[in-house]
Amino acid sequence: MTDNQIIKLWEGSFPFAMEEEGEVIPSFTTYVIHSTQPTPAVIVCPGGGYTHRAEHEGEPVAQWLNTIGISAFVLNYRVHPYKHPAPLMDLQRAIRYVRRHAKEWNINGEKIGILGFSAGGHLAATAGTYFDEGNIKAADSIEKESSRPDAIALCYPVISFKEHRHQGSMEHLLGDDKDKELQHSLSLETQVSEKTPPTFIWHTADDEAVPVENSLLFASALSKMNVPFECHTFESGRHGLGLVANDSDVSIWTELCENWFKKHFFN
Repeated sequence: MTDNQIIKLWEGSFPFAMEEEGEVIPSFTTYVIHSTQPTPAVIVCPGGGYTHRAEHEGEPVAQWLNTIGISAFVLNYRVHPYKHPAPLMDLQRAIRYVRRHAKEWNINGEKIGILGFSAGGHLAATAGTYFDEGNIKAADSIEKESSRPDAIALCYPVISFKEHRHQGSMEHLLGDDKDKELQHSLSLETQVSEKTPPTFIWHTADDEAVPVENSLLFASALSKMNVPFECHTFESGRHGLGLVANDSDVSIWTELCENWFKKHFFN
């Protein structure tokens, strides 16, 4: 059993607010398990090309995580017309927020992961390569917390803004900015370090929207840095499958991911 609340990531003003009618308020919806023992937690980042957040990659995924003993939070991060770094700041804030309130929600603050789909996978991978240990001098107690996730799961992720890029995601995140340096810095295969968290990845080989090379590039970068990772490539399947309960070939990803989470969160 879980409690579902919508929680604003900031009270009052927040970074890069547009201060217009219809302003998007960064928030997340809680799916916190009632447990006698502290549970791991995962923040879910639905995909949508940085134009929207796909519903089938949000609540159903959180409910699945609950069934395997993980509390979940579905992130309502900002998308177009907001641009980088607004979505990243939303996810970093969510990680800090969950970590700060871990005791209140009976969550293990050292086992907080992120799971992203497609462009949400790009966002998750960005948070997994751009993070800090918090600002101990911050007046806001949440900002004192680390933004580093303890584990990352990436589902058919957008990774690169180079040869194998998803043009729409790049344009919606960066706008008309043709800054090659920014494109490079947000091509996340170039940003992996030995401090990048353990990562689970899956993709389909014939994905026509986001080429499988995105996942392979990230896996290769993880390997070079000796970061623990697991990468699964399925022969066939359209982009945006989500939980794919009706696809017997690809739906096994949830079982594989469950085993991987258990290895990193329950042992």
